[in-house]
Amino acid sequence: MPYRLVMATPLVLLDVDGVLNPLERPSRDYRGHRCSPNGVTYRLWLNSRHGPMLRELVRATRAELAWASYWCDEANVWISPRVGLPDLPFVPIPPYPGAGNGVTLGSWKARHVARWVQGRPFVWFEDEPDAADCVAAEPGVGEHLLVAVDPRRGLSQEHIDRARDWLRALSR
Repeated sequence: MPYRLVMATPLVLLDVDGVLNPLERPSRDYRGHRCSPNGVTYRLWLNSRHGPMLRELVRATRAELAWASYWCDEANVWISPRVGLPDLPFVPIPPYPGAGNGVTLGSWKARHVARWVQGRPFVWFEDEPDAADCVAAEPGVGEHLLVAVDPRRGLSQEHIDRARDWLRALSR
């Protein structure tokens, strides 16, 4: 009888700002919200269709959803209920130390994402332009797809479809 490798459950990682919260209100599907993470008032543009789209993606691909954002657990307080997602695990990303030490925002996040996924396959919805190269350069990173999202427009069905196709190809 041939052996079959059992693959770890793939992850779908979500950034918030620029992905679920675009820099500009791209359409009427987005509603403005005020939130105060860490006591700072902030305006969010959120689309209630994103939650069902993402839940369907993970259901159809048997993936697990998690936050990969500086919002960390605050995303469960301020974002999840407004887009229809449950509380999600999150990559613990500490505050960005600044570019003075040669570390870019994308490489800082990529370092923490790579450590947290521990070699599991993953899709990452991210808007940082250098994140794809940075995460690929991290040691021990398994198969992954970084879906680049335009931070002015945010997440779209095309992004979801690209992730779905990639995740389905993993299980073949």
